[in-house]
Amino acid sequence: MASGYGSDQLLARLTENESALVGVCNLLTGAVTSKRRITPAGEWLLDNFHLIEEQIRTAKRHLPKGYSLELPCLASGPSAGYPRVYAIALELIRHGDGRVDTESLCNFVTSYQTVTDLKLGELWAIPIMLRLAVIENLRRVSIRIAARWHERDRADSWADKMTETAEKDPKSLILVISDMARSNPPMVSPFVSELARRLRGRGPALALPLTWIDQSLSESGQTIDQLVQSENQQQAGDQVSISNCIGSLRVLVAMDWQEFVENMSVVE
Repeated sequence: MASGYGSDQLLARLTENESALVGVCNLLTGAVTSKRRITPAGEWLLDNFHLIEEQIRTAKRHLPKGYSLELPCLASGPSAGYPRVYAIALELIRHGDGRVDTESLCNFVTSYQTVTDLKLGELWAIPIMLRLAVIENLRRVSIRIAARWHERDRADSWADKMTETAEKDPKSLILVISDMARSNPPMVSPFVSELARRLRGRGPALALPLTWIDQSLSESGQTIDQLVQSENQQQAGDQVSISNCIGSLRVLVAMDWQEFVENMSVVE
């Protein structure tokens, strides 16, 4: 355990997270405006971004410079230099895939205090630390959503070229496939599944690029169907994570923190 000096790091990290989240939101908004598909997780993020922004403003308001000078900070480990209670909040949010409710929070803190008592100031800091932890988790999932969107967008660009060529000049389709092969696109699930979605069932000509994809994947023992299934699972997982985080932010707004602190501060 070390003395304080965690607040400035928390403020800097919050600013980084806000910038990343706004960037992803702008990317997805542009995609929707351009009538490009976004995933259900992306839709959740956009639909609830006003709440996220509101909670970031709340976090900034309750995290003035010097706030954590009186909070015990960790001297080592991945959260070194950060308040101990922030590390607790991160662990709780990670443990529940972004989900926290009154019961799980009370159980987690009670369990922690069987080993080490938290100071009264730390208990009062838990609401703001949980907001920061949820925002951190939202940033992590959002960056993943954006990375997968870029891969799907790459697939869409090739699918557009191939579809247009198949309609106007089918003999030249092999040249477009060769161009794609030379570009060496990563055979990752968002790229492969989007290309399959766009080209399957569109006739024998557009089956050619999928044959090339299948052959490329076979070198690593994979198939298009496996990657489509993997992408569906990843999208479902991202949606759960985002919805958990949004639900947690609403719980934090509604929770009676005075009652929480009173109940937790009597734990020996």
